[in-house]
Order: sequence, then C-alpha cells, then structure tokens
Amino acid sequence: MVAYKLYLYDKVEGYKLFGILPERRKDPKRITKESVLKWGRMLLGDSADDKKITFKQMIVENVHLAGTGRVTEVDR
Repeated sequence: MVAYKLYLYDKVEGYKLFGILPERRKDPKRITKESVLKWGRMLLGDSADDKKITFKQMIVENVHLAGTGRVTEVDR
C-alpha cells in the first residue's frame, strides 16, 4: 500500500508531521504532487501556505491487525 506522510514547516521546531494519507486511487495518472498537497490544505484550512507543506511517499507492506509490517520511505 502507498501512503504519504505530510509535514508542516515551523520556524521554531522545523518540520512536524501532521497527517498520514493512505493512497486509495487506482489510476496513477490522478496521483500528483498537487493532489497530495490539496489533501494537506484541506486538513490545515485556507490559511495553509503551500511552501510550508511537504510530504514523503512510503510503501507499507504486510499490514496486519497486530501492527506488524514493513514501511519503506520512497525518495522523490
């Protein structure tokens, strides 16, 4: 499963995780940087500054109810 970790930059504390978005779209053409950032703006509200939001894509493998599995971050 593909997921995205979204971070907001704070001048004092640096980058802070504020959400994780699991990717559910089947058509990879619909998955863009802008579409992921749009989700982040919806969480933060209209005052969110795009330049302060960033994300990392990750691959989550073998997810079980017991919480076991492997997470790999993807360099973009």
